[in-house]
Amino acid sequence: MNPLNSPLEVGIRSLVLLSETFPRRLDVAQLVYLDHAMLHSGDLADGPSSLHPELPIGPGELGMRRRLIEQGLVVLMRAGLADMTADDDGFLYGATEEAASFLTVLEAPYVGLLAERAAWLASNYMRDETDVRDGMKQITQRWFDRITADALHLGEGDVL
Repeated sequence: MNPLNSPLEVGIRSLVLLSETFPRRLDVAQLVYLDHAMLHSGDLADGPSSLHPELPIGPGELGMRRRLIEQGLVVLMRAGLADMTADDDGFLYGATEEAASFLTVLEAPYVGLLAERAAWLASNYMRDETDVRDGMKQITQRWFDRITADALHLGEGDVL
């Protein structure tokens, strides 16, 4: 089994985000955007360096990420570290009271780097709902620009 992007790893990343935004609750779409932004924070204006390298499949990454986030949330809820509520807007997830103390016992430097970026995202892109979407527009615009530039090069006889 590959430990990268396993439900446990994605669950820990989601827990870092939910703990940083506690007591605010987030939906899966917000977690997908924020998880991507946390790992690729260097793609955002004035963001800290990215934790993961840029991949040529960047745009497809978001589609796969939703399923992984949902699986990670199941792990968190089974462990009592997150819970789910429903309202008129759909299902919302939040960290439980135990989440912050659980994260403090994790000694991996990676978790600390995630927490730093989650704190940066919370202070820069979580003031309201549109902030998260605006941050993701920066990333998707960059993908669009790169794909457009590559397509123009192909028209000139170059190969990707």
